Amino acid sequence: MKQPAVPDEPGLKKSERTRAAILDAALRLFQESGYEGATMRAIAAEAGVSLGNAYYYFESKEHLIQGFYARMHEEHLRVCEPILARERRLDARLRGVLLAKIDTSEPFHRFSGVLFKTAADPKSPLNPFSAASEPVRREATELMQRVISGSKQKPPADLAEKLPELLWLYEMAVILFWIHDESKGRARTRKLIDSTVDVITKLVSIGSFPLLKPLRGSALALLDDLRADALPAPTSKRKSAK
Repeated sequence: MKQPAVPDEPGLKKSERTRAAILDAALRLFQESGYEGATMRAIAAEAGVSLGNAYYYFESKEHLIQGFYARMHEEHLRVCEPILARERRLDARLRGVLLAKIDTSEPFHRFSGVLFKTAADPKSPLNPFSAASEPVRREATELMQRVISGSKQKPPADLAEKLPELLWLYEMAVILFWIHDESKGRARTRKLIDSTVDVITKLVSIGSFPLLKPLRGSALALLDDLRADALPAPTSKRKSAK
């Protein structure tokens, strides 16, 4: 299974190489044996390290998957940089970021399907809405903020505040569709992105009209209520509340 390349730099610390080797081994075994079938002992043996060393870098298999999420997000950010530097229209920026997401995730299509039955459990720390997934979720939402802020289209302040999270939820829906997409080259997912991006950006334009401010406010208030029930508060907000 192809992995995102681990930087081959002279200054890369031995600990970083060991951590990357353990994560690579885990992903290979998850692919071959499934999430439940791959044990930490087998992962350590595959990586050529002791079991204690494997636990030193990753406390559990759940931490390994969180490491996978973080690595894939970093790869996605890298591919998105030239897109965000080049495009100024909101639809082009959003379409480019979503297509980059499925392109960088493609080597892990089968693994994502294997993982889905665990990640879909609301009680699982691997769920993208869980507290354990909050760091990557926050960074992915910040990417959507960049999509918006760097575009020519400037939504009103109340919508702009909520729009990054709405676009992240939209991205999650696209990924779910991609996981179940068996079409050649994920053509169905690409078609879904092309058609829905146009709809999303038109809705943003319509929702920005001043006359729709009361309706927009009601819709955003509903989003806040749903968010409070579905998502844990961001780490920064939890800390500031103490």
